[in-house]
Amino acid sequence: MSTAVEDRNSRRLAWCVAHVLRHAPDHVAAGLLDRLERHDPAARKYLCRDEWLPASAVTLLLRDGSPQDRHFIARNPRVVGRPLPGLPGPARYAARPGPSPELLAEVGPGPFGQGELVALLRRHGRRPRIPLTLLRMPHDPLDRELLLREHARAPLPPGAVEALLLAGGLPRETCQALLDTRTQDTRGRSWHRPAVRAVRMGLLTFQELVTHVAPAHRTLLLASLHETSGLRWTLPERAGMQTAVIRALRPLGDDPRLWAELLRHAHAFRGALPELVTGVVCDTLAEPAAGPPVPGLAAAVGRLAPKAAEPFGGVERELALASLGVPMESVQEDVRWVRDCLARGLLTGEDVIRHKLPACWALDEDHWLGEVDHPDRHDRPEPVLAARAEADRLFAVALGEDPEAWWRVARTLPDFGGTLPHLLLRVTEGGSVSGRS
Repeated sequence: MSTAVEDRNSRRLAWCVAHVLRHAPDHVAAGLLDRLERHDPAARKYLCRDEWLPASAVTLLLRDGSPQDRHFIARNPRVVGRPLPGLPGPARYAARPGPSPELLAEVGPGPFGQGELVALLRRHGRRPRIPLTLLRMPHDPLDRELLLREHARAPLPPGAVEALLLAGGLPRETCQALLDTRTQDTRGRSWHRPAVRAVRMGLLTFQELVTHVAPAHRTLLLASLHETSGLRWTLPERAGMQTAVIRALRPLGDDPRLWAELLRHAHAFRGALPELVTGVVCDTLAEPAAGPPVPGLAAAVGRLAPKAAEPFGGVERELALASLGVPMESVQEDVRWVRDCLARGLLTGEDVIRHKLPACWALDEDHWLGEVDHPDRHDRPEPVLAARAEADRLFAVALGEDPEAWWRVARTLPDFGGTLPHLLLRVTEGGSVSGRS
């Protein structure tokens, strides 16, 4: 039986691992979860049961974790929008009323052959409601190869793809292939819904979306999907998608010519984003075909491109930066001060990540924006997104994709008293990692 001190240490380690998982590539996240299971099983239990888990980590745990992991995730009140008890998923849609008389009069009672079912999904695939009903009606077992051939010939409508993700029971490879719509007319209002649904269902991670969504400009737009009505990212999901897209764009560096070429080719390129980035870096792309501009694409690329920091604020800014290293009398007072500095333009999210200590508080926006308990967390999204992007950059530069280095950071983070750059330097350079005197 664990002591109170061991229990406290396990809970704190779980809290810190949840922060580190936000910024780790999929294979590194899987390595962290495996090491956590081997070194501190209690911490893994607290991680699954109590923490704000990033969506990709939930997918990895639902996909590869133990039944105990899935049991605890299903009861975690901070896991939002997953196919869990009381939340949207196959069971909820299976409880819907049967086909309406109008639909029965149009398509008949079934059973449907495979080709007939695909044709009906095309005809009624604008929204997922009718395709979900069709998939519950009698039909021949859907052959995945036939489905993928039909989708490659002419992509299914977004509502049909969303219904297949919700109720089709498809393997991961088929779900990935259904997100490739390079031969489809790229106009439309609901194109993003299958990608959001794939993450919400725990089927795919953000990194897998970046690899398989086509054409590439849709991936760039998914990184800033927040003005769309209806189904869209919550703030933590938007930050996770931004992290995955920025990771794919990292070969461009900060060369403005490469970013300009990316924007010039993105609207006409039909492949996935990694293919586009490789073509831009290697200069192997043909001249883009003429065509209408994609609404919002230039703004989306502008938000992802690196920007040079301009000095501002003078003495007041220097005092605000210094205050990040001075603990206030209470957390509430600290939150009020940081929010005021953000509102006045004296601090940015990048500043908080670089200068606030301890590092575990800098990584947790609840410690400098105030604690919230709803899916679209925080009323100041821009500082949150900027802080996450800066943390992504620092982790990538310092740790690369070495799972052991990421694990050392996660183990050190709970008791480290310095800033995040200081922690990363100590871990990568060796020597003592204690931030306290």
